[in-house]
Amino acid sequence: MRVLVTGGAGYLGSILCEHLLDAGHRVTALDALQHGVPSLLQLCANVNFEFVRGDARDAALLGRLVAEADAIIPLAAVVGAPACDRDPWLATSTNLDAVRLLLRLRSPSQLVVYPTTNSGYGTQSGDVFCTEETPLEPISLYGRTKVEAEADVLASPNAITLRLATVFGTSPRMRLDLLVNHFVYAAATDGYLVLFEQEFKRNFIHIRDVADCFVHCLANSKAMVGRAFNAGLDAANISKGELAAAVKVQVPNFHVVFSEIGSDPDKRNYIVSNQRLREAGFEARRSLDEGIRELLRAYRMLPLGAFRNA
Repeated sequence: MRVLVTGGAGYLGSILCEHLLDAGHRVTALDALQHGVPSLLQLCANVNFEFVRGDARDAALLGRLVAEADAIIPLAAVVGAPACDRDPWLATSTNLDAVRLLLRLRSPSQLVVYPTTNSGYGTQSGDVFCTEETPLEPISLYGRTKVEAEADVLASPNAITLRLATVFGTSPRMRLDLLVNHFVYAAATDGYLVLFEQEFKRNFIHIRDVADCFVHCLANSKAMVGRAFNAGLDAANISKGELAAAVKVQVPNFHVVFSEIGSDPDKRNYIVSNQRLREAGFEARRSLDEGIRELLRAYRMLPLGAFRNA
């Protein structure tokens, strides 16, 4: 297939483009390269890869690229609650308006596989599994823009959405603000972490499992279109305290302080069922422990302070 990936040079996009090419697809990556990281250089030797530098909100450019695609994966986004709160206009125009533009430009025959976030489940109790039928209660601008965009995508024909768990693992465009990546970085560099609300639960998934899931959606789209799918690792429905303990197993001198004073601005607390995705033929397989070992190897290569405010 000819696949257009917007935000293709980002944390997820730079891994996804690699996996799409390995699966035999032709890939065009669109990215503004605002972070200044040439994360796709290793793919340029592949004749099935093209890169376009530009903005996913540029209607003329997007229209030309969409017309050449069989499938579209819109990754371009301002990701995370803090980043969206810093520039609400940019977040809304990129996370929501750009997706609506894409839906207007594409034809019903073109497949869209859209990644949203399971943070849309909000402040659930952490005691009951959230399924795709659980009401969405986003608690941040980031969550709201992604939930609204997902609703528009699912209201259009030939579309699949993936409600991603918190992603972890290495990428050419590294991010340290994601929970697992951050905890391991703190262990490897600072040696300590002050943790609020240790009992709050999240679900996690390795970045390469996410990329493999997109490839699966392209190959099995006829059985999956019109539905949302939670995408996470069942064995990684754990609390922040349990995550810190898992890191400490591999970094024994990691000192974790559980603070009862103060609070985490991110109040999400939920566990997630990935049963629907498993019934569609895909299951995440890379473990949290494998990811921690991978990250520890990677952090030996990073210049001090690099990507810290990603």
